[in-house]
Amino acid sequence: MKIILKEDVQGLGYKDDVLTVKNGYGRNFLIPTGKAVLATESAQKVLAENLKQRAHKLAKIKADAEELAAKLNGLTVSLGTKASSTGKIFGSVTSLQIAEALEKQGLKVEKRTIVLKDAIKELGSFKVNVKLHKEVSAEITIEVVAE
Repeated sequence: MKIILKEDVQGLGYKDDVLTVKNGYGRNFLIPTGKAVLATESAQKVLAENLKQRAHKLAKIKADAEELAAKLNGLTVSLGTKASSTGKIFGSVTSLQIAEALEKQGLKVEKRTIVLKDAIKELGSFKVNVKLHKEVSAEITIEVVAE
């Protein structure tokens, strides 16, 4: 079944992508939740026209993402948290905490763009990927220290 995504779906694709998915996934999840529409001939023509009109706007969004990525690449962010004497922290470091720490440094990053491969549950230094655009990402270092 061919569908057109109406929003970004993690692990599947980005908004306005035309994809082929299994019938059950499309009919039972993507379409009812409003994440996709059927890729009929008329829907694809409408999509093509919308993309043509949005091309300039998308170029500016990508340029802004590349500018932010240049600032973020190689950046080290220090997060203070309560920890035990063995180096384990109470709870874990979340993408919200990282986004707030970046905002204190004057960099506006949404928490959903921060990709944590594994939960950060101990003191130390960790590499974190920030997905700013479907073609632009940056890597920052998170230093987790005891308060």
